[in-house]
Amino acid sequence: MTAASTLASLIICFPIPSSKASFAISIDPSISSWVTAAQGKLQETGAKISLKQNSGLLTSTKANLFKPFRDIQISSQSPESNIAVDHLKVFISVCLLPPEQIRELVPESQAYMDLLAFERKLDQTIMRKRVDIQEALKRPMKQKRKLRLYISNTFNPARPDADDSDGSIASWELRVEGKLLDDVSFPGKQKKKFSSFFKSLVIELDKDLYGPDNHLVEWHRTATTQETDGFQVKRPGDVSVRCTLLLMLDYQPPQFKLDPRLARLLGIHTQTRSCIIQALWQYVKTNKLQDSHDKEYINCDKYFQQIFDCPRLKFSEIPQRLTNLLLPPDPIVINHVISVDPNDQKKTACYDIDVEVEDPLKSQMSSFLLSTANQQEIASLDNKIHETIESINQLKIQRDFMLSFSRDPKGYIQDWLKSQSRDLKLMTDVVGNPEEERRAAFYHEPWSQEAVSRYFYCKIQQRRQELEQALAVRNT
Repeated sequence: MTAASTLASLIICFPIPSSKASFAISIDPSISSWVTAAQGKLQETGAKISLKQNSGLLTSTKANLFKPFRDIQISSQSPESNIAVDHLKVFISVCLLPPEQIRELVPESQAYMDLLAFERKLDQTIMRKRVDIQEALKRPMKQKRKLRLYISNTFNPARPDADDSDGSIASWELRVEGKLLDDVSFPGKQKKKFSSFFKSLVIELDKDLYGPDNHLVEWHRTATTQETDGFQVKRPGDVSVRCTLLLMLDYQPPQFKLDPRLARLLGIHTQTRSCIIQALWQYVKTNKLQDSHDKEYINCDKYFQQIFDCPRLKFSEIPQRLTNLLLPPDPIVINHVISVDPNDQKKTACYDIDVEVEDPLKSQMSSFLLSTANQQEIASLDNKIHETIESINQLKIQRDFMLSFSRDPKGYIQDWLKSQSRDLKLMTDVVGNPEEERRAAFYHEPWSQEAVSRYFYCKIQQRRQELEQALAVRNT
């Protein structure tokens, strides 16, 4: 049994993609087999590994010699570090392994090894799911929903006995409201207001009744727009009025209406730019329009020639050429009659509009990636495992000590004293062997003649330099 063991620092460096940064883990392994196992695990992944020895040596009686890999420090300025840390958890699991000798002594430890293997599989599965979720969050996640639009109006007849001027004049009021059907509310999530679905709203009244300057009511979204649950318009009048509502949906990401020729070719009326380009590429592949020699070019068929007005074009030119073929989407047009007849009971009209809303799972997926709720509990359990392994290691040392002592008490004590003596020399920086140096026979070895010659030679050279320096000073 070795009485002195070197405290090693295992430095593991992982490069992070698309970044000059990297992060390192400094680990203090307690047993050499752990270091070997950790190196083997990490070299399989192509990680950069270096094993550095500290100058200080600790005796086997020191408790901190068997301190396992507890303090892990990770530093990185790259956003990819979260995934790298997930990868690292799989490799650091070697730190929780008990030494091979203990596993041989305690067969029941196989159950613990099985749990570690299951934990590694679980960590790998969670890691893959996290990567899948991160990729999914980069794409728009939308759900088709029905927005029910309520258009209602009320009529206020004139009152001759009214004190104010408003009551003495007949007027009507138009209200435009709406809500999502089957709206599932999640805790902590704010419901979207009605105006958030639209980019603009225009109400066009009868121009003959209200004149060219007062027949339009417009609302347009701006950067400082305050969302509202509805719109209302109030005007004087005692006759029924025909009006037209123009509602422009606020598409996120923006959608465009295709040129009629391109719309007939692709079978798409209104869609996002990326979906249109994808449909064009699908058409090119289906009809084998890609040049067989130069894959960068597309040989236009008769339909492409009519649309793009050229016999051949690069696929990279399509986004630019699409600019003239994409138009703003058509508004939703609703014709409504504002009735002032008190006998008319049907004063509310309902319309269903297809809208796209954010998938509620998106917020849950984001919160899952950012959640650190269980990290503290996991760290606490890992610390308990480390402490248990520490205790087992110390008991193993005591057992080995007692077994070795019981087999050969005299020889073991002599070996232990020699080991402690070597450790003492290293810790106190003592050079040589004082026990041998105090005996006369030590100086009759062959090396002594050479040592004496070297000693006198160094002394002569030293005196010569001193003499030359003294003569040089005197001459000056």
